[in-house]
Amino acid sequence: MSSLLSNEADAPRGEAVTLIVPVHNGGARFVAALRAVADLRPRPEQVIVVDDGSTDGSADLARTMGFEVLDAPARSGPAAARNLGAHRAHGDLLFFIDADVEVRNDCVAEVRRLFREHPEVSAIVGSYDDAPSEPNFFSQYKNLFNHYTHQSARDQAYTFWGACGAIRRDVFLELGGFDVRYLCIEDIEMGYRLKDAGHRIRMDKSLQVKHLKRWDVVSLFKTDFFVRAMPWSEIILQYGHFDDDLNIDIASRIKVVMSWLLFASTALIYFWWPSALILALLCAGMIVLMDAPLLRFFARRRGWWFAARVVPWQIFYYFYSGVAFAWCCARRLVIGDRPMRQRLAGLEADQ
Repeated sequence: MSSLLSNEADAPRGEAVTLIVPVHNGGARFVAALRAVADLRPRPEQVIVVDDGSTDGSADLARTMGFEVLDAPARSGPAAARNLGAHRAHGDLLFFIDADVEVRNDCVAEVRRLFREHPEVSAIVGSYDDAPSEPNFFSQYKNLFNHYTHQSARDQAYTFWGACGAIRRDVFLELGGFDVRYLCIEDIEMGYRLKDAGHRIRMDKSLQVKHLKRWDVVSLFKTDFFVRAMPWSEIILQYGHFDDDLNIDIASRIKVVMSWLLFASTALIYFWWPSALILALLCAGMIVLMDAPLLRFFARRRGWWFAARVVPWQIFYYFYSGVAFAWCCARRLVIGDRPMRQRLAGLEADQ
């Protein structure tokens, strides 16, 4: 048992927290994440670090810092690692965080309060904060966009979130934990199962963590397209419905269509149909108009020049998100309605 268990008064009945951190080669960001966990006040009743086949000494580091460490028998991905931690946990509430986030020191108190005030809720998800640690454009853009998306979401959520999410342990075990077939977005799939089983998930915007990940253009596109958009599209097709929230709401779907029309009309201009320029300008204008609240948010946080630089990347984001969904629809027509097995080598979600 961890030497960093709470030495304060025992948590009230039903509020004991087990914090679970899966890691694979966490590096310097993992060190920062563990230091933040060590500074939690009050502390969780149990902290479990699950080492998923690290080769950089992440497990030894966690042990040196006094944390309970479970070694996965083989590298199997974050879903299996989180399940391993959950089965060792003795807390009433399982609080999952990623190995590259810094928790605020009041996170445990916040999780307990939220479940106490919302007894009808089975799971709670938080948000990235609005102060990303990495200063380069793509890190600021991606992490701030994620913050805005969560902060603009409905309180009644439909997805779970492994980077900062808590769930009642009995509910988690009843559902069989995360589906280990998924090497990415296993938390989103868990959210769909929670909702289908009649459980409630709450999006709490005050429960925030700092994302320490550094993004560049390659990692951003690779993660968005292969690790997020494609498997999420498969899940939507598997469960047979969209939800009007987060970045698949109705407005986002319209912007996807506009981005496709923009790219198509731009191609027509190239093939000597100058009148297509009008359609291209109309589509671009429509996207900017619909994104006005987001762009104002970027301007407030980082200035109007930053917001202007975001525009082409947002249009590209809508375009390739639509490509991913179209590809998955075509794939489904060809191979039929088979259970998805996400095995994209080298494209695992963050742990």
